[in-house]
Amino acid sequence: MNRLEGMTAVITGGATGIGRAAAKRFIDEGAFVFIFARRQEALDAAVADLGPNARAVRGSVFDLADLDRLYAEVKSVRGTLDIVFANAGAGSQLELGKITVEHINEIFDTNVKGSIFTVQKALPLMGSGGSIILTGSSAGTTGAPAFSAYSASKAAVRNLARTWAEDLKGTGIRVNVLSPGPTATDLAKEALGEDGMKVFASMNPLQRMADPAEIGAAAAFLASPDSSFMTASELAVDGGIAQL
Repeated sequence: MNRLEGMTAVITGGATGIGRAAAKRFIDEGAFVFIFARRQEALDAAVADLGPNARAVRGSVFDLADLDRLYAEVKSVRGTLDIVFANAGAGSQLELGKITVEHINEIFDTNVKGSIFTVQKALPLMGSGGSIILTGSSAGTTGAPAFSAYSASKAAVRNLARTWAEDLKGTGIRVNVLSPGPTATDLAKEALGEDGMKVFASMNPLQRMADPAEIGAAAAFLASPDSSFMTASELAVDGGIAQL
């Protein structure tokens, strides 16, 4: 399929995990993709894997100067922008009674502030037919033990999409949320170990974790004209965990 032929996309957190899987799918479907992440070595590895239709820009989603550099590069190389996948995220476990200011700031700076300014700074390059995709989480609906800050941040992301759909009324730009469940990224495998992976796999009716490519495929649907009459929606790709 070439649903994204000739389109330009930005994917934050695009060097690893879900972001990299989405970048691969977007490129396979014809897009040129800018991947934005903090670690240069991860960016270098991703571009080597993704090929000539990927361009790496190093930076942080909560550093406004970095975002300005990103979009200046997009404008210089491609002129306009069709797709923004605000995928960069942060999350770690701290139970109530142990939560710190630093914990809250890291999660909300990345997941909420980062999403807001990633999108806001992209808008001057976007036009009718554009697609904005925000990465949510099943945890934003269900909550999870010791993940209260993360769950709250992802609930906030879901509400950003609803609000922005109203703000963007009449522009032809869509904004939707993609909410994965537990996904077998390299980071998850390292953090959880084999036993932890089995626990997370047992939480949904399909009894497994998602492959990042499955989430990337859902992102490509939301990026493409196939979702042209969707906005303010949440697409759950979570094995049913938040639905039951």
